[in-house]
Amino acid sequence: MHSNRACLATALAAVLLAGCSPQGQASPAELTVRVDSGELRGIATAKSRQFLGIPFAKPPVGALRWQLPQPPDKWDGVRDASRLGPMCPQAAPDGKPVLTEDCLVLNVTTPRAQRPDRKLPVMVWLHGGGFTRDSGNMYDVQRMADQGGVIVVTANYRLGVLGYLGLPGLAGSGNFGLADQFAAVEWADRNAAAFGGDPGNVTVFGQSAGGMSTCAMITSPKARGLIDKAIISSGSCELNWPTGGLFPGAPEHGPYVPLAKGVADGLSAASGLGCSPDSALECLRGKTVEQLMPIMQSFADHVAYGTDLLPKDPKKALRDGDFAKIPVMSGGARDEARSFVGGALMYNPELITEKTYPTLLSKAFGARADAVAKEYPIAEYGSAGLAWATVNSDQSWACQAQEGHRLLAKHTSVFAFEFADEKAPNVNQITVPGLPMGPTHATELPSLFELNGVDLLREEGQRELGRTMVGYWTQFAHTGDPNHAGAPSWPATTDGKQAQRLAPGDVRPVDVSASHKCAFWAAR
Repeated sequence: MHSNRACLATALAAVLLAGCSPQGQASPAELTVRVDSGELRGIATAKSRQFLGIPFAKPPVGALRWQLPQPPDKWDGVRDASRLGPMCPQAAPDGKPVLTEDCLVLNVTTPRAQRPDRKLPVMVWLHGGGFTRDSGNMYDVQRMADQGGVIVVTANYRLGVLGYLGLPGLAGSGNFGLADQFAAVEWADRNAAAFGGDPGNVTVFGQSAGGMSTCAMITSPKARGLIDKAIISSGSCELNWPTGGLFPGAPEHGPYVPLAKGVADGLSAASGLGCSPDSALECLRGKTVEQLMPIMQSFADHVAYGTDLLPKDPKKALRDGDFAKIPVMSGGARDEARSFVGGALMYNPELITEKTYPTLLSKAFGARADAVAKEYPIAEYGSAGLAWATVNSDQSWACQAQEGHRLLAKHTSVFAFEFADEKAPNVNQITVPGLPMGPTHATELPSLFELNGVDLLREEGQRELGRTMVGYWTQFAHTGDPNHAGAPSWPATTDGKQAQRLAPGDVRPVDVSASHKCAFWAAR
């Protein structure tokens, strides 16, 4: 039932799209820099310098649709970089799809004042949205750049069928979106010095689909020597949802698929649009973006492995210790699954009830269903929705993340976190009786960013937490360790059981393994 995941992504996108102005600019002042494609004229605001809508690859149109990203064309004269570029094709909350394929652009934000003798860390943000929605445009990073003394790059990447299609013999199958992300990082690396940045200190960070992409990227041979640090939010390489775990009716799956499945699914999708196997690529390239929209959602969670860019399943790569040995920050929200369960209940309240709960458990956990029911009785939670959400927050998100942290920590330093603000902004716009959203999926984003220039933090305790989190994130980008003067101590984890709790007035290490019953889930 991927349509329900689309509803959740649409709700978040509605919040992010509110306003839709060029990231809170004030009193523009012209300024120029030269990058490898030509000269740019950006803007200055009260907090930052911004260079917006910069091409980092050729437009993936015509014969370049479903090709790996190509270096951008050079331009003559000075290019205006004062306005955001287009988002990549996707459905939109207002019902009008975004159809512009010329979308491989990024935005660079630097502190307003920079010392010429000091090279700043570069942070490249990869947005979430289920691999089918969202844009780097929606994240105003001025506060992060200003407070943390960092350069922040927000990038678009191809989505849905345009980003993850696989076909027989098609180079880059299943990896076009991932390749775009790497191309954005390479652009940032090549051009860091033009903005006062250090090409030897590049941090990739992302949330949800962006976090899953970040985790996949560090297992790619291409990451070695390119990515210096990684921050993974709600996107462990271990992530795998049981049957019905993401939404009732959804099959068991994770964000990564073997290339053979990606190709088979590509052929099936092509057939659905009337394209025969022997001419699928030519036929699909002849379709308009609007004609492709019906199959966009079919390529959520479809990053292919067994490819040149991603040789191994990222989960296996972690087990083999076959990844870039760089410092990692990783974690998520305490109650990740509540927003997904809430989205399903808003779609159909009869999907998760006291009557359907045993069936959901049986489909998800088979012979262990009775044990799970005993460990998570509805009576303890007050509603079937909250019980089911807690099961999936623990099993699918928290405990699999803990295992990922344990595997990473065998080879590098890992700083684990758990966002736990009970009054976090309801960015997903989901309201269901008996199912408080609290710190659910994506609710940490307002602590780090103004979403499309809007500050969603309403209480001073939340604003202080936001300052603390930005301090941790940017200090990590500077040094590979989030600890710094004035912030609560954050010890690295060695076994994944310990994480830094992030809540207003309550920032400290906690045992996430115990609170999410990971010993129970580890038992077979």
